[in-house]
Amino acid sequence: MSPLPQNKFWTFFLLCCILTFTTLLFSYTFTDPPFHFLKYASRISGSFFSKDICACDSCMADLGEDAWLADHFNLSILPLMTRDSSALSEDTYRWWQWLQREENPANYTQVVEELFRIIPEEGVFMDAGPQRCRTCSVVGNSGNLKGSNYGALIDTSDLVIRMNKAPTKGFEKDVGAKTTHHVMYPESAVDLSNTTSLVLVPFKTLDLQWIISALTTGTIRGTYMPVKSWIKANKNKVVVINPRFIKYVYESWLEGRGHYPSTGFLTLMFALHICDEVSVFGFGADQHGNWHHYWEHNQLAGAFRHTGVHDGDYEYNLTLTLADKHKIQMFRGR
Repeated sequence: MSPLPQNKFWTFFLLCCILTFTTLLFSYTFTDPPFHFLKYASRISGSFFSKDICACDSCMADLGEDAWLADHFNLSILPLMTRDSSALSEDTYRWWQWLQREENPANYTQVVEELFRIIPEEGVFMDAGPQRCRTCSVVGNSGNLKGSNYGALIDTSDLVIRMNKAPTKGFEKDVGAKTTHHVMYPESAVDLSNTTSLVLVPFKTLDLQWIISALTTGTIRGTYMPVKSWIKANKNKVVVINPRFIKYVYESWLEGRGHYPSTGFLTLMFALHICDEVSVFGFGADQHGNWHHYWEHNQLAGAFRHTGVHDGDYEYNLTLTLADKHKIQMFRGR
């Protein structure tokens, strides 16, 4: 048999590679892919598609030759849960249920099935490409926003992401008035406008049951503390952070420090995965070294740096590192 011509050989070789990669990807559809596999896939995609990743001057997805970023940042891990991506490996499920030590949790699969009968089940933010330049402002709750006059700048972003109980009314000059996405968990829930997307961070199965109840029957009134039984929100704009994403942030970014990631750090990671350019406001202490919320009159009232479950110092240092590497633009406030 005569050997294949060289051009046909390389075509055949390329097809075999594509088939092998597709088979591997399909085999991980219903389980959690190992992080080392996703890091490898992320590096491959970064090297092949480093040009024209987005339409911004600099693109979050362009990791360049930075080994530190390549070891931490996995573009292949999608932050939001869909019906198709909701299945968890036994390891991830046990880790997630352990976070707040829920006793006798409801059947996770059944709860998820009920959840996606109420909220949209399709994926969002899947439109990355050379035509998109999505700018995002992540607005934390630090007292360093007081007197910052950042409001107008914050509101220029395509997406403005806030978290927990953060108010805007009366603070517009410093924190802005626009909110496209509001990240919360049951114990930090607030009512939202009809145009704002609710981003739920679930730390247990009961949190998924809570959002179902809060949008329908209002029967769940407490978790480990009293919670809002009803919430004003557009159910067609509710999305849920995937527990798999929480575990990835904990293992790949925090390297197991703290008990689990804070809402603020998870929000930042969420933005890094869905945005092309990220600006960060309201993180860290104020100019006097105080850690408190911008809406508190007493500068020591919040004391949210030391919560017992989050490694606030490590999370903040990671945020500074991202700023030093010009992957985010950080505004320190006052």
